[in-house]
Amino acid sequence: MEKHITTPITQKITKDLRSGDYVYITGEMYVARDAAHKRMIEALDRKEELPIDIKDSTIYYMGPSPARDGRPIGSAGPTTATRMDKYAPRLLDLGEKAMIGKGKRSKEVIDAVIRNKAVYFAAVGGAGALLSKCIKSSEVICYDDLGAEAIRKIYVEDFPVIVVIDSEGNNLYETSIKEFKKTIKILLTKQRKFYRINNASRKCVKHLNNLCKDFGEVLKWPKRCPC
Repeated sequence: MEKHITTPITQKITKDLRSGDYVYITGEMYVARDAAHKRMIEALDRKEELPIDIKDSTIYYMGPSPARDGRPIGSAGPTTATRMDKYAPRLLDLGEKAMIGKGKRSKEVIDAVIRNKAVYFAAVGGAGALLSKCIKSSEVICYDDLGAEAIRKIYVEDFPVIVVIDSEGNNLYETSIKEFKKTIKILLTKQRKFYRINNASRKCVKHLNNLCKDFGEVLKWPKRCPC
């Protein structure tokens, strides 16, 4: 199903999202990769406040390339989400509601998604140039010494993602594999049935050919024997 939502993404929004939904996001979100996540967790360990408002936030796992003239940002494709797996549960428990990346997540992250009624989206890998066209503004808000891995605040319009893990823990990567296996089983069953029918058809055709051959020989017989 196709849905359009705006940030902040709250629990009211996440409860209506289902694994496999196509979603277009409009609004503000943060950009942070593993180095920035590591610093945020270290800040929490020191009992310091986070540099971002984590409640109902959306974090896009991405490190952009340099922006061209007249553009707010460069190529903006997702990075592999597993790099953030050891940090994500803590941020989810603090109020983060949505993550955008690519690839599978750990059991600990999935448990935290369910516990906090959050959601994990996947953006299309390899389409960074196209995705950047949905980003209308971008500014570094902290950790600027990290360069491309600094935390940014971006504003997006109709940013395309797919719900991979919904608030109930349904996982598209798992269900799609099951559906694929089910489809393959059906196709193989149909193929075997086709071959059985085809083999029977070939035998039938061979038999008919033999009958026609015999009938042809009969037609050659004289109507009455010459005396």
